[in-house]
Amino acid sequence: MEGFFQILVYGYGNPGREDDGLGIELVKQLEEWSKKSGMQGIDFDSNYQLNIEDAEAISAKDVVVFIDASTEDIEDFILTEVTGESDVSFTTHAASPGYIVKLCADLFGKCPRVFLLHIKGYQWEFKEGLSEPAQNNLHKALEFMKEYLINLHNEGG
Repeated sequence: MEGFFQILVYGYGNPGREDDGLGIELVKQLEEWSKKSGMQGIDFDSNYQLNIEDAEAISAKDVVVFIDASTEDIEDFILTEVTGESDVSFTTHAASPGYIVKLCADLFGKCPRVFLLHIKGYQWEFKEGLSEPAQNNLHKALEFMKEYLINLHNEGG
């Protein structure tokens, strides 16, 4: 889509572990909102975890927002920038957003603007469904992301 930023919103986590599903649920709600709003240039994806193949997926984008549940000492959510130097870790089970950015730059010579939306979670048992405080944080993050994506859309258009 010429004229618009190419944006990827990518949530990850395990919906079978209560609040760990925050990222996936937010992507689901944003995708529904985007379709109703007629927003262009935004792709949505989700998975249990980031994988090295995601470096290719982000290489074709101008802006990427990863979304994950967080145990950090934050009030409800926070958006931080991710670079190839940010928490660059990889195990056989998971890759950090920083590792994906670094891999994208190393393999494809591209570096989109990448952010991580951390949403505060509280309960992590093997059970589906979000806790009530996590649902409140999800709602706040949803409203923030709608405005954020509209602003990005206008900036790129």
